Formats: sequence, C-alpha cells, structure tokens
Amino acid sequence: MTNQSRYPSFNVMNEKDEWDDHTQTIVTSRLKPSKSLHFLTPNEADMVKQISSLFVNDRSPEVLDFVLGHIDQTMHQSPGESQRKEGVPQAQELIRAGLQAIEQGVQSQYSSSFADLDRAKQKQYLQHISESVAKPQEIWNGIPQEALFRKLLNLTVESYCSHPKVWSEIGYAGPAYPRGYVRTQLGQLDPWEAQPEQ
Repeated sequence: MTNQSRYPSFNVMNEKDEWDDHTQTIVTSRLKPSKSLHFLTPNEADMVKQISSLFVNDRSPEVLDFVLGHIDQTMHQSPGESQRKEGVPQAQELIRAGLQAIEQGVQSQYSSSFADLDRAKQKQYLQHISESVAKPQEIWNGIPQEALFRKLLNLTVESYCSHPKVWSEIGYAGPAYPRGYVRTQLGQLDPWEAQPEQ
C-alpha cells in the first residue's frame, strides 16, 4: 500500500497475548517467511514478486517475501483446486508456463526482460494478459491468459491480506477469539481495536 495509513501508530502484534496459542503461532509465523524456494526458480520468484507488487501497489520487502513464500509453498504442496475450467492447465503448469510466456512476450515486444521494464510497461503488459490480448499470440498458444492473471492475482491477494503489517495499516486488530467483541453497535469500537488518527 502506498497510501498513508489512517492508523500509523497501530500495531496488531501488540494484541497477540489476547490470542490463543495456536493463533499466535500462525500469525507470528507470517512475520518470518521461508527463505528457501521449493517450486519457483530464482528468476520465476523475482518475476512473481514484481507482479505481486504491481497487483497490490506495495513494495514492502517483508510483505512481498511472505506473498512469494505463500505462492511458492502453495505450488509445491499442490493442495488441489476446487474448480478449474475446461482447457485450463493445473495451477503449477499454468504458473510455470505463464511466467515463461510473459518473459518471452516481453522480450519479443520490448527487447528487454520483464524485470528490467519500468513499472508502467509491466502494468500495461499485465493488463493485456488480463484481457487475453497479450502478444505475440503464438507464445500464448495453450496458455489461457485471463486464467493465469486470475490465478496470480488470487494467490497474491489471499496472502497479502493475511500479513500482520497489512492488518495494522488497515486497522484490523486481528482475530477476536477468544476475547470476542463487546461493542457491536454501528460506529462503536472496542478498546483494543484501532482508532483512526487522521
């Protein structure tokens, strides 16, 4: 996030003693993402990190490292997919082939790697992928562009929005269990919730 937080002094981790042990373990682990890759190559990881940064308009290294770790682990563990449209490859194949197609497409169009493009051109190319109009078309044969875009976007957002730093920035005070909410009327805040500072 590049916009200034309305809760600049709020830190959700100050509330961790109110969570049960299991919740503390899960949330605290998000502050120390894995440094080793299990599925993505180093070049793929750099590209995923740049793409994720563009999706959420955030360059925070600790948050992007967590997002990258989540995507890599998800692809490595292969938990399966609840639904997948006909003609769309499995997630691992889609991501790997899609990242390769992005790199080849950018090389063909700009004579540059994706990593070396300025952010405006990176965004533009991703926009074309989201609309299934990225060129050159022959590079994308068999790779559904919109499905790739959605998969990368979904994986990014689900991990980004679960990082404690992001929680603090948006004023989310973390899990209410086992403490629970007391003030539940519209506009009321419990003492432990974030108070807008501006």
